[in-house]
Amino acid sequence: MDISGNDFVIIGRAGMDFYADPPGTRTEEASGFSACLGGSSANIGVAITRHGGRATLVTCVSDDAIGRFCLNQLDHYGVDRRHVRSVGGEARNSLAVIETRAEDCQSVIYRNGAADFQMSVADVEAVNYAAYTALITTGTVLAAQPSRDAAFRAFELARAAGLPLIFDVDYRPYSWVSAQDAADTYSRAGSLCDVIIGNDVEFGFMAGDYALGLSKARELARLSAKIVIYKMGEAGAITITPEEEFRTGIYPVQALKPTGAGDSFMGGFIAALAAGHGLRDAVLRGSACASIVVSRVGCAPAMPSPQELTDFLASHPGPTTP
Repeated sequence: MDISGNDFVIIGRAGMDFYADPPGTRTEEASGFSACLGGSSANIGVAITRHGGRATLVTCVSDDAIGRFCLNQLDHYGVDRRHVRSVGGEARNSLAVIETRAEDCQSVIYRNGAADFQMSVADVEAVNYAAYTALITTGTVLAAQPSRDAAFRAFELARAAGLPLIFDVDYRPYSWVSAQDAADTYSRAGSLCDVIIGNDVEFGFMAGDYALGLSKARELARLSAKIVIYKMGEAGAITITPEEEFRTGIYPVQALKPTGAGDSFMGGFIAALAAGHGLRDAVLRGSACASIVVSRVGCAPAMPSPQELTDFLASHPGPTTP
């Protein structure tokens, strides 16, 4: 799988994150809040651009001040938003109210009438997929219509243009009408993708039994995917391909919060592959990026630069032995 072109089209969402201030404060006791760009797909785009790649986001935002905040933030981070459409009416942008706390971290997510779910087949058909290296998406985009049909149409068009499909499972139960609908839809998406990244709970959910998550990951690698990464939190990750399977550890840090790790892992991993690093090294670099982000405030603003990643790897005693 060649992604050395380092130019990615990302299907997903951009939102606003509110962080309770000062760090460590509970939301109900906050003296104020700081705002930054959020949304898993937007965060991945930021991570890729921070590493020197190019990222184009395809989504919808609300036609109001919050949507314009997201557009301005995408510009700030250098994420191409030519395919981000503003929608009016009752659609509202995704909003997350989060605490910078490692323990008992409360997150309140507002996804009622989410603007990103209004992404249409016409939106994805307007993209010239041949101009990109790969398509990246997160599972949240599949939770409702019309964005579900739009995402699967984007898969078709990207595949026809010869692009690899990269899928972050990113299961958020509150976005789905039922667990069965989610499991069926994720299995369909997984069967189409070349790279699948998820945690043990997400793969277990896809399998219909949390004890069978690793078996599900192995099945996907055997039947369709070229790379499957089965993340296990502090226990590291298992990377599975049709030819091999190996375990990697993590880079322990003093975490400030649990959020943003998955988006940073994806961005660092993809950037490493695009730069020509081997698969094991790319997984470890993604893991290091995840550790950096959980030790900082925010998600998009916490994504490391190449120099910050280099300095971290040079000074950190990890990774742990898996």
